[in-house]
Amino acid sequence: MIKQISVFIENVKDDLEKITNALGENGIDLVSLSIADTVNQRIMRCIVEDSDKALKVIKQAGFTAKTTEVFAVEVPDRPGGLAEVLGVLGHEGIEIEYLYSFVRSKTNNALIVFRVEEIERAIGVLKDSGVRILSGEEVCRI
Repeated sequence: MIKQISVFIENVKDDLEKITNALGENGIDLVSLSIADTVNQRIMRCIVEDSDKALKVIKQAGFTAKTTEVFAVEVPDRPGGLAEVLGVLGHEGIEIEYLYSFVRSKTNNALIVFRVEEIERAIGVLKDSGVRILSGEEVCRI
């Protein structure tokens, strides 16, 4: 499992820049990043090498943030590759809260980050189906 940081950002000009500047000034590299927009706020989800340090930096910059457990898998980078992985989870009745891809890759596979309620069960089901699960260390080294 991987620690992901979720940052709740008001729809205020320059807030995203403030967060990324604070991280950069503290030597924290964003390994993966996703931003979702809602009516009143944005949610920035990111994976970094040192999530504890990043969480502290983000909170010191005045933002509300928390960590969440996610996992990353390699998905065949071809039409239908993601659908196959989703089918494995769907067949077992595992609901996906959200997912996003990230571009760092040393293979010909796509890398997808998943958030599900039954994370340990999902990882087990995918492993049993031959899907490669990446460790947090592997994700940060890519």
